[in-house]
Amino acid sequence: MNEIIYPVAEKFISINGEGRKAGELALFIRFRKCNLRCSYCDTLWANQDNSPAEFLSLESLADFVEKSGVKNITLTGGEPLLQKHLDLLITELIRNGHEIEIETNGSISIQNLACQKYRPAFTLDYKLPSSGMEAAMLTENYQYLDKNQDVVKFVAGSRQDLNKALEIIRNYDLISKSTVYFSPVFGKIEPVEIVDFLKENKLNQARIQLQLHKFIWNPEQGGV
Repeated sequence: MNEIIYPVAEKFISINGEGRKAGELALFIRFRKCNLRCSYCDTLWANQDNSPAEFLSLESLADFVEKSGVKNITLTGGEPLLQKHLDLLITELIRNGHEIEIETNGSISIQNLACQKYRPAFTLDYKLPSSGMEAAMLTENYQYLDKNQDVVKFVAGSRQDLNKALEIIRNYDLISKSTVYFSPVFGKIEPVEIVDFLKENKLNQARIQLQLHKFIWNPEQGGV
């Protein structure tokens, strides 16, 4: 096999702004390229085939991670599941004692990675109507979820979004299969409206989560 190379748009250490490990230190590896174009996307600069990137080998990425001293590794994008040989990088990092989370947009199968020996955790989006990308969602992924590791995240920008999220949660019994989070589209819906929605619908165990990094730093700031 030829040397394995990954197009990395950026890599940095920060805190997890959301998910099961929100507030914990994490090393982020952002891969370029995405197959979706969500209306509220805040990483459009990394989503094209020709977006700026640093081309790093598996060995150099693993070495960078090891030298960072950080245990939590978040693979994000773009859409990380578009990267060839991602399984090899994940296996190498987990073997070295790191915990891997993949932030994925919900349109690509997680089956192979979910069933491999060295399994990452998934934060799996369901793109609601206001994203403009709902038709791309792959609900077959829900059969591979692990309640103890995985998250299904609904980023809501309207009441219509909230109603659709409720439908999906109930139709696929997601609360029994994963941790379910609601997150507001920044500046589009007030968090209190989501809280009221959870109360109205008795959505026990579902959680609201704000993007911590957008409160700690400027919402437009990258690399955090």
